[in-house]
Amino acid sequence: MLSRDECSDECVDDIGDDRGNGWSPPRKERTGMGEYSQLSLGDGSDTSEPSAADTAQLLPPVETKLYKRRWLMLFIFSAFSMSNAFIWLQYGIISNIFLRFYGLGTLAVDWLSMLFFLTYILLFLPVTWALENRGIREVVMVAAAFNCIGAWIKTGTADPNMFAMTFFGQFVCSIGTIYMGIPSRLASLWFGEHEVSTACSIAVLGTQMGIAIGFLLPPILVPNVDDLDELAYHIRIMFYISAGAATVLFILVIILFQEKPELPPSQAQAQARNIPPEEYSYTASIWNLLRNKPFMLLVVSYGLNIGSFYSISTLLNRMIIAHYPGEEVNAGRIGLTIVVAGMAGSLVCGIWLDRTKTYKQTCLAVYFFSLVGMLVFTFTLNLGYLWVVFVTAGVLGFFMTGYLPLGFEFAVELTFPESEGTSSGMLNCSAQIFGIIFTISQGKIIDRWGTLAGNIFLCIFLLIGTALTALIKSDLRRQKANLQKTEEQTVSPTGSVSSVVQDYGATAGKVLWERKF
Repeated sequence: MLSRDECSDECVDDIGDDRGNGWSPPRKERTGMGEYSQLSLGDGSDTSEPSAADTAQLLPPVETKLYKRRWLMLFIFSAFSMSNAFIWLQYGIISNIFLRFYGLGTLAVDWLSMLFFLTYILLFLPVTWALENRGIREVVMVAAAFNCIGAWIKTGTADPNMFAMTFFGQFVCSIGTIYMGIPSRLASLWFGEHEVSTACSIAVLGTQMGIAIGFLLPPILVPNVDDLDELAYHIRIMFYISAGAATVLFILVIILFQEKPELPPSQAQAQARNIPPEEYSYTASIWNLLRNKPFMLLVVSYGLNIGSFYSISTLLNRMIIAHYPGEEVNAGRIGLTIVVAGMAGSLVCGIWLDRTKTYKQTCLAVYFFSLVGMLVFTFTLNLGYLWVVFVTAGVLGFFMTGYLPLGFEFAVELTFPESEGTSSGMLNCSAQIFGIIFTISQGKIIDRWGTLAGNIFLCIFLLIGTALTALIKSDLRRQKANLQKTEEQTVSPTGSVSSVVQDYGATAGKVLWERKF
């Protein structure tokens, strides 16, 4: 009688030779399952449904478990990312006040926001290396530490002569953006296959909530008063509030945040854990991603969409004040509307992905409606009705901000078994690059030709991004890995396995397995 291993090898050989029944030997890929894994993950076919031959797996499913504390990890991460995002935007939404307080030009204040983009670009490679070699706990701890230190540095900069120091404090806080590639990684490490997209959406919600608070609170905490001493007092209060919150969250990260659970939450994560360290190369992983054409199309299209959002977030105050003078508070509320609608969009899209797994179709639809929303916002901004701006901003935010977790999850599907942190990091790096380009370019266009021309500039690039998204071939590699499990397993009353049947996509293969086993 054959052993299971011998049977597995012979079955694969016989099935591979049985070309008359439509079988062809699958080519080997590094999937983390060692010599038993013969999975084709890179066929480049334009389909979201993996074939049965692709999902052939001769090992029984690995034990998986979902831990209740996964929600605590998600909450802590989201809360920290909220703090960092608030610090990013606390200058931009009241940029006219800081222009007068520090006596600067518009570009100098814009750089207090764009500094976060530049820092992430410079730190992208070392951070993704650290995620692979040190883990998400250490990366989040370092990010929270810099966020806390920078926030306290800024508490002493509420003085018209302290712009250089406030810029330095903002730079220290910007190092905290190294967390931005973690949402999809955290979701994969802790959550099951039917909730991973929702978890990624919730992780991204922390950043969106921070942006929302960054739009809402600064105009309330720092009123546009003429007395510079009174203005300095209000600015100082805002800085102390953000520093206190950053400190509490840093302590929570140190005490409670964990790397990963003892048992994997899904079959795909089990495979990733089984990759021997000596078989992993960070340089080779980067090179594999760069050669992945569908993923690189997603990198560019994602950067165009989120870069546009970053530009709108940074310049929103100037857009609103140009048409509605003295409406700093409402400018913040409009920004809040954009982000709150985007949070709803993120949750809806995450739940939809977990239920349907239609990654490309959902990304393309949301991208297209982001373009439509931007066009409507552009041509209604100057009508003179603030309520219209609130409505169009909400529509824009629902789709444009809701696209954030979609890009992360689609990237993981296209690049599995490569690290989620690396693929997400490349998406974020693209977004930061386009964010800097768009913010500077749109700012100059607004200064010279007005907000209409500046927004049309973004619409053109959103149209390009929509076309690029349509060109992406959907190759859902993570879904294929999760389907590598026993399709039917009959257990005897004593608990022993009496037969193991796996669907190899051909009746002959199935019969051959049963006969030899």
